[in-house]
Amino acid sequence: MKAVARRIIGVDPGLASCGWGIVDVGDQRIRYVVHGCIETEAATPRAQRLLAIYRMFKTVLDEYQPTEAAIETLYFARNVSSAIPVAEARGVLCMTLAERGLPVREFTPNAIKQAVVGRGAADKVQVQELVRIILGLSTIPSPDHAADALGAALCCANTQVFRDILDN
Repeated sequence: MKAVARRIIGVDPGLASCGWGIVDVGDQRIRYVVHGCIETEAATPRAQRLLAIYRMFKTVLDEYQPTEAAIETLYFARNVSSAIPVAEARGVLCMTLAERGLPVREFTPNAIKQAVVGRGAADKVQVQELVRIILGLSTIPSPDHAADALGAALCCANTQVFRDILDN
């Protein structure tokens, strides 16, 4: 087996629950590596929650050594007040990735749905099931934030394939 050309960490940012998932891309294949979720307690002061996300995310990066990252952009149609804590968590995650010198690609939820399912209006269950099928998993990755993070990693992997084709 040839060496892995790319290891992508996908991230679904959140203050209470931050999903992450890692895939390897090489030999014209995408292979599942691992996924998880960083969770913080609502009763903990926000600054301490952000620090916990930073520390736990650094541990994930240390252990799995990704070469690039994909992160979901923020989208809040109804509850704008919940956007601020999520944006703060997203900032911590992006800062941690930048601290490592990792290239970070950002994708809208619709772009991720389009890349995984083939249509931007897909629902969450469709995305999760297609992530399961594409990665050859026996069950849908849980919790759903981790499945969304794997979707971001797949989107990054797939869009790079198309960029490579266009460049040649």
